[in-house]
Amino acid sequence: MVEWSVDALAHVCDRVVMAVPPGFEGGRGDRVAGGGARSESVLAAVEAATEAEAYVVHDAARPLVTPDLIERCVAALERGWDGAVAAARVTDTVKEAGRDGRVSRTLDRSRLWAVQTPQVFRADALRRGLAAGSSALRAATDDASLVEAAGGTVGLVEAPTENLKVTRRIDLEAAEALLRERASSRGPDPPERVVAD
Repeated sequence: MVEWSVDALAHVCDRVVMAVPPGFEGGRGDRVAGGGARSESVLAAVEAATEAEAYVVHDAARPLVTPDLIERCVAALERGWDGAVAAARVTDTVKEAGRDGRVSRTLDRSRLWAVQTPQVFRADALRRGLAAGSSALRAATDDASLVEAAGGTVGLVEAPTENLKVTRRIDLEAAEALLRERASSRGPDPPERVVAD
């Protein structure tokens, strides 16, 4: 799953840095040891690429990301936003409930979006968000919320249905089927090029 994401990112980004579990830094690509929480891993990757003017944050759990979606998120920064995130309109009715399971209200789904990755940020905005401290980094479920909490503006870029997240076995089976379909429709891979410095 990582390779599919890296291939899509490499079409758009000047450099791809992967935050990986400690001990797995070797191997293909630019790898750094990740942290104990998602945003701690993002911070490690950001610190490894201080030259960047913008950062594209993506989870390997979304292997069906396309160069087009990444490019649209990057282009959205031209609207003056500090960040732009891939998102899908919520199609289910969403209820808010207490701990006992009793519904307290029904949310207006016409205004709700399920946030995904890639998430793209101006470098200074993401760095400000990641400076929130370790407890905030451990609690964050995405980096856009850190940027928002630091006063940044974040916009949404509608993602295709296929940009699914692999969290359950059925997700994996769907992703595998879609990836097989993509591979068969593009034909055989060209021979690998070897570039020497």
